[in-house]
Amino acid sequence: MSSVCTTCKKPEGDVSLKRCAKCHTTPYCSRECQKADWKQHRRTCGQGISKPFTRLGNDTWLHDRPEPDVYQLLIDSYRMRAEDEYNFEGDVDLDRVSAFEEFLDGAESRRGLLPPWWAPDKREACMRLATAPSGWSQLRCTVEKSDIIDKYGDSQFPMQLRLLAEKITNKSVGPGSGAAMLAMMAGVEAGNGMQTFSINDILRGGR
Repeated sequence: MSSVCTTCKKPEGDVSLKRCAKCHTTPYCSRECQKADWKQHRRTCGQGISKPFTRLGNDTWLHDRPEPDVYQLLIDSYRMRAEDEYNFEGDVDLDRVSAFEEFLDGAESRRGLLPPWWAPDKREACMRLATAPSGWSQLRCTVEKSDIIDKYGDSQFPMQLRLLAEKITNKSVGPGSGAAMLAMMAGVEAGNGMQTFSINDILRGGR
């Protein structure tokens, strides 16, 4: 399975795909296809969402994003979870494709977590990206916290991916409570301040 051009949907193999130079996520087969999609893509290209921890709390963190970004975030959330399970519990997914399929099953079972446009064909597109023979998204390639920070330019992004995985799997991995950390960070976004939270609380939750 392979990736497809965001605009014309031609699969990799039939055409040579290149990703947007700014967000490094959205694939196109030509400048013409990239230009055709730019009006929509520029709204979210290279931009984060506001109050991400609040949106994690109300299950809308994956909403209002371009489809390729949602696929990538699901893949990266799974890979962060797999890395944490190895580091903290010694568990290894020998069949990552099957394990990621189960991860998507969990995401689909949580009502409202996935965007309204999610459907079986979108899941197939996500799996094509995850099993592509090359590129950032390969399931067989592990990622560490530093890799995620470098890619997304946000020191809190690994925490967001971990909290998403905890919602999907209904299981916490490593030290600290994910639910408590989510409530803490959402409170900060709501303007409740940091005065009741120590830096050690943040570091433990951020792992």
